Amino acid sequence: MQSFRIAQAAQLLGVSDDTVRRWVDRGVLPTTGETPTTIPGDALAAHAVELRQAAADPTDVLSSARNRFVGLVTRVQVDGVMAQVDIQAGPHRVVSLLSAEAVRELGLEPGSLAVAVIKATNVIVETPGD
Repeated sequence: MQSFRIAQAAQLLGVSDDTVRRWVDRGVLPTTGETPTTIPGDALAAHAVELRQAAADPTDVLSSARNRFVGLVTRVQVDGVMAQVDIQAGPHRVVSLLSAEAVRELGLEPGSLAVAVIKATNVIVETPGD
């Protein structure tokens, strides 16, 4: 089974190294017992799933979409009839291209709370090469 060093775990979870160390010290995350300290991949994955519950969806809308990212608008760039909106949802940056009219109607500006809903027919999965 793959395991991850403290710094790698922190990067994957979008937190600081110190936060991961505190979780290890409190028993929230187990270690493999190896030196340097490593965290089993399955435990890290389970904790990542627990953390994703943190951001509540403010829309109170029933939807079939499962890929919903709650975050803050960090940038709005309007150019003619089109616009680009950047949303920071936890460690994820989501970029959307939409009409300038939609940006105005939704009142999107940096600091606005927003939900990015993603519908995709293709998802590519990659793993790091050795």
